[in-house]
Amino acid sequence: MLLTGCNTADIYRDDRYNPPVYWGRHVVERGETLYSIAWRYGRDYRELGNANGIDPPYTLQVGQVIRLDVRGHAPSGSAKSSSQTASSSRSSAKAAVASRPTPKPTPSTARKPKVEKAPRADQALPNQTQTVARIEWRWPNVGPVIAGYSTSGKVNKGVDISGSAGDPVRAAASGNVVYAGNGLLGYGNLIIINHNEHYLSAYAHNRKILVQEGENVRAGQLIAEMGSSGANGTKLHFEIRKNGNPVDPTHYLPPR
Repeated sequence: MLLTGCNTADIYRDDRYNPPVYWGRHVVERGETLYSIAWRYGRDYRELGNANGIDPPYTLQVGQVIRLDVRGHAPSGSAKSSSQTASSSRSSAKAAVASRPTPKPTPSTARKPKVEKAPRADQALPNQTQTVARIEWRWPNVGPVIAGYSTSGKVNKGVDISGSAGDPVRAAASGNVVYAGNGLLGYGNLIIINHNEHYLSAYAHNRKILVQEGENVRAGQLIAEMGSSGANGTKLHFEIRKNGNPVDPTHYLPPR
């Protein structure tokens, strides 16, 4: 009786939709992990796990109810490495029915993160890196950016990169694959990589996924082929999230 109902898929088709979501519930189905559920609703996976009494390695069961109307907290101590926490978090989900209005997006107030190591001007783009938040970032594809990050109007929680079907999609930084599937509406074939307890990155609309959940990947490693799954054209949609919140990837990636 305390649950307010499942969340409707319609909110993911609304350009104004901008998580986080703090109402309703989510029923786990085959193929989804706590990371992908948290990603769907704009929540920190650690906070959402804490709110539901789910501890690392965040194992879920099909049919398990994830309450979204309860707020938890992210551990303040040192978190386990992504490879320790990811390999067992495998189950799947679809959002079912819901009844709350779509929240309006609010302008981002996040400050640009401190750049710890600037890229070398003489490096080629595929090998160019920039260290931010102690993570060495690189572009996941060399194609032109056709849509930038936006928190107003037509919301874009990352950047869209143009290319041809089959073009390489590479890991933007080293980490652990915590989701590889097509269960998130609007993302098509999606990969989510956990870089540390604060940062995740995502790679959407792939034609083919070349990595598996639980696999450790290195920066620049080929992880997928660019495609048009879940999209109206061939492109890579790339996101970075800090503590569950979308951030502008261009503040982390090397200048182009």
